Amino acid sequence: MHDLIQGWTHFQSGKVRDLYRDTNGKILLVASDRISAYDWIMPTSIPDKGAILTKLSLFWFEKLSHFTAHHVISSEVPAAVKGRAIICKPLTIFPVECVVRGYLAGSGWVEYQKNSEVCGVPLPSGLLDGSKLLEPIFTPATKAAVGDHDENISLEQAKKITGEEIGDELSARSIMIYNFANKFARERGIIIADTKFEFGRDENGVIHLADEVLTPDSSRFWPLSSWKPGATQLSYDKQFLRDWLTASGWDRSSPPPELPEEIVEKTRERYLEAYFTITGEKFEG
Repeated sequence: MHDLIQGWTHFQSGKVRDLYRDTNGKILLVASDRISAYDWIMPTSIPDKGAILTKLSLFWFEKLSHFTAHHVISSEVPAAVKGRAIICKPLTIFPVECVVRGYLAGSGWVEYQKNSEVCGVPLPSGLLDGSKLLEPIFTPATKAAVGDHDENISLEQAKKITGEEIGDELSARSIMIYNFANKFARERGIIIADTKFEFGRDENGVIHLADEVLTPDSSRFWPLSSWKPGATQLSYDKQFLRDWLTASGWDRSSPPPELPEEIVEKTRERYLEAYFTITGEKFEG
């Protein structure tokens, strides 16, 4: 059952976020404490996660406002969702995940091992899992429905979905934002190995950055001090949870197990640490 929020009507839910609309068409984007992995929503939530993601996204939206328009109107939200929601412009979201990789990891590493390229972008031979790329690359993906897998595609395939000009614009804008954010985070001791952005158009056709941005849910964060290509990277994101799920013997095709208290707490600690390291502020719930 979704929260009943006076003046707002629930119309959509994703893995983590619930969306509401008012009579003027504005969107209330609410971040829950749900956590997903391997395209499944876990049966156990992570306390404060929604508030941490919301505050970190607001931090980045402010930093990035020089680079791109974004969808945030206000963080003054109804009391029922205080601290974990933002009021946003309604946008027509492009049906492409705008992924930027500065380092080789995850599905990019898997693909690279097969043919020395990622999403149609050829890469030098001899790279290791965790290697820094010479330049960040744009590796888009199709947007999947809840429960389905996003599918990596090439820029050319993305352009068939968005149109040539928009595809080039999304690629350039995504890489520009990534470069700024990775430099900012790196100076504070965090590598942003990869991240995904969402963009949409407003009623005037202006492209806006949307959804969440540069959080542990949408990015791979590694401590700079321990980064070593070819080794398993320590991580501020939910890789800790993924590793536990893999070790648990869960088959990924049946509903996931409840998370032990220790896993919940350690996952929460990583979100808190990422927030503090990037913003320099202790999270106040």
